Amino acid sequence: MTLNQRFLLIRRALVRYRWFYLMMLPGIIYYIVYHYVPMGGLLIAFKKYNLIKGVWGSEWIGLDNFMTVFSSPDFLILLKNTILLSIYRIMFNMLPDVLLALILNEIRVQWFKRVIQSITYGPYFLSWIIVYGLVFSFLAPDAGLISSWWRGQTGDTLNLLTDKDFFRPLLLLTDIWKNTGFGAIIYLAALAAINSELYEAAVVDGAGRWRQMWHITLPGIREVFVLLFILRIGHILDAGFEQVYIFLNARVYEVGDIIDTWVFRRGIEQLDFSVAAAVGFFKSIIGFILVLGANKLAKKFGSSGIW
Repeated sequence: MTLNQRFLLIRRALVRYRWFYLMMLPGIIYYIVYHYVPMGGLLIAFKKYNLIKGVWGSEWIGLDNFMTVFSSPDFLILLKNTILLSIYRIMFNMLPDVLLALILNEIRVQWFKRVIQSITYGPYFLSWIIVYGLVFSFLAPDAGLISSWWRGQTGDTLNLLTDKDFFRPLLLLTDIWKNTGFGAIIYLAALAAINSELYEAAVVDGAGRWRQMWHITLPGIREVFVLLFILRIGHILDAGFEQVYIFLNARVYEVGDIIDTWVFRRGIEQLDFSVAAAVGFFKSIIGFILVLGANKLAKKFGSSGIW
């Protein structure tokens, strides 16, 4: 096929599907403006950024910002806390999404199903500030409902918000409560796409509800589960900044301080934008490598992966 023929095919496709491309245009412009153009700011990671001189006028210092990050005495602790929290989220937060979707899928009374969906979806639309306020109303050392009940029963003061052993479980529990309902929506969509004839054939063969779930439902959502797992692996260095920053206090820094909270203090509070950009660049490279590795591993186990 000659170059002119290829050009004609492309032109015909553009004319034929012009309305589809037109509908894609706002999304393309959004990603270009807010995701690709800002990538030019990565130059800050290799410079001693000065607000007055700007990106191009600032002094070029090479990898000094990265060395500052890696030589920090807190870096290994931050990396450990970040990875542990992310692994805990992957291990304990993905299964509740699947479980809730399976439960909702089995409910046959539609009004009851809608009520359960509304109750479980609702917390997702609350900000972490509100969630922390609710947690504080239960666990505040002096006036919390649970703390007051515990003090009345035992005479001891219960201070779970500053307990290092309870901080990570608290993050996981609140994240499950807030996001499980919304996460189940994706699996419900996958369940709706399963061919109903498969269930009819299974009933004819004498399969019960558990057998149908094991041999039809779970394989039907496997690809979605693997896809979300790969995406979460790629964000393993993003341990949920907003939640951690709001729940964090000085007594739990040892187990709760993560890379993003450190970057916020260093980049925003201390105006050290260069070091913050270096950390962001480092996280992006690690995330990219992990996504490639997880996708390749998923294909070896029979999944289609992301691409």
